[in-house]
Amino acid sequence: MKKTKSFTALLLALCFLSPSALLLACQEKETPLEQISSESVEQSQNSSEDSSSSSDSIAEPESSSPEDSSSEVAPSPPAKQKAQYILCTGNNVNIRSGAGSEYAVLGSAEKGTTYAVIGKTGNWYKTYYKNKTAYLYASYASVFTLEKTEEEIEGVIAEGYKLLGVPYVYGAVRLHDGNGKLLGGFTAQKFDCSSLIQYIFYKGAGKLLGVHTRAQVLQGKYVSPDDLQRGDCIFFTNEQRQYNKGIERVGHVALYLGDGYILHTASDYARIEKISNKRWSFYIEARRFL
Repeated sequence: MKKTKSFTALLLALCFLSPSALLLACQEKETPLEQISSESVEQSQNSSEDSSSSSDSIAEPESSSPEDSSSEVAPSPPAKQKAQYILCTGNNVNIRSGAGSEYAVLGSAEKGTTYAVIGKTGNWYKTYYKNKTAYLYASYASVFTLEKTEEEIEGVIAEGYKLLGVPYVYGAVRLHDGNGKLLGGFTAQKFDCSSLIQYIFYKGAGKLLGVHTRAQVLQGKYVSPDDLQRGDCIFFTNEQRQYNKGIERVGHVALYLGDGYILHTASDYARIEKISNKRWSFYIEARRFL
């Protein structure tokens, strides 16, 4: 009852106060809107920082387990090396002994003939021609590449490069008798197809091959046509032997370089060229010696 009387007395006292006094009392208790807004923003930022700080303190880097290592990306294999070749684009282009028109002419390159690139000096490609280093002017050549293979096989192919341009002579004296005994009268200035193959395998890899195609085709490992690789030897028949029986059909051999290219000697001189459709029709089999 006493509390009710006190409350009623307070209300009566307030009623007798002046309006200005009431307004002053209200202003003293008011908080400016700008201050409220500023304080709210600061509190929000502090709250955000606190939660961020709290999150940072909780988060820890995950430790990799042995299973994670299997998901790592394996390094890419090294790019395969390329062998460069030049295709002569002019007719009877001079092949010179040095990188310049003042050097001696060693011979001429027919349009479409191919040579291995072993270097370049200025605008001259360095190559081999008849067992000599030679140069062909770049304006008369287009470049293409073939993938290289194992070093031992590349050594054999490199010996073949040196013989490009060497004349074909049927029945030329072989380097050895098939068992490694060197033969008198041999010269590296003339070859037929099987003597060239015998020579480059011996010089490039120390591999002994027979003295003619019908002996060589019995050596090494058989290779199916769809598995031909750089360094394999392909055996063909020819116009004279195509109707013979069995092994007597074999009449030509060439070294495969890849992408349909072969290094061989046939009727004129040692050369690199694409296998023609006619020669493909004479295909017998391929052998791998290394």
